[in-house]
Amino acid sequence: MKKKHVLLVDDDTSILEVLKLVFDEEGYCVDTVDSAQGALEKIEAHFYDLALLDIKLPDMDGTELLARIRGRMPHIINVMITGYPGLDNAVKSLNLGADAYIVKPVNMIQLLEIVREKLNEQDEAKSLNEEKVAKWIEARLRSAKGEGDTDDDGHTGQSFV
Repeated sequence: MKKKHVLLVDDDTSILEVLKLVFDEEGYCVDTVDSAQGALEKIEAHFYDLALLDIKLPDMDGTELLARIRGRMPHIINVMITGYPGLDNAVKSLNLGADAYIVKPVNMIQLLEIVREKLNEQDEAKSLNEEKVAKWIEARLRSAKGEGDTDDDGHTGQSFV
């Protein structure tokens, strides 16, 4: 299985160092940045499976960063972390597409469980999409060869949704 790429975004360098150490130890490819602008530059230059975003950043609110990342990389998993928990932050984060919301101080075991769970869900969704495309291609090839217009499930037509 290919290594997962993770972007860690927090303005507290000590938190970044600890998170990087933990994620490196777990076998992830990790990049760290201490600002929203740095995160946007990384997102433009690299592919990431998951981003861990602090809500309070010096140059932009983490929820705004979340919205911008989702616009540029819609399939990335976004986990929000905050030392300033509140209902408004949580609701806004989830409404903007956050996959999880964690309060500091971070319980590393809980964080890693959430990350693994979300990455597994991402892999399953990707696998299902690839399977649908493969079935559609097979059906189209059979149709082109004159072998009928049905797929393995007996469906007709071009739809693979």
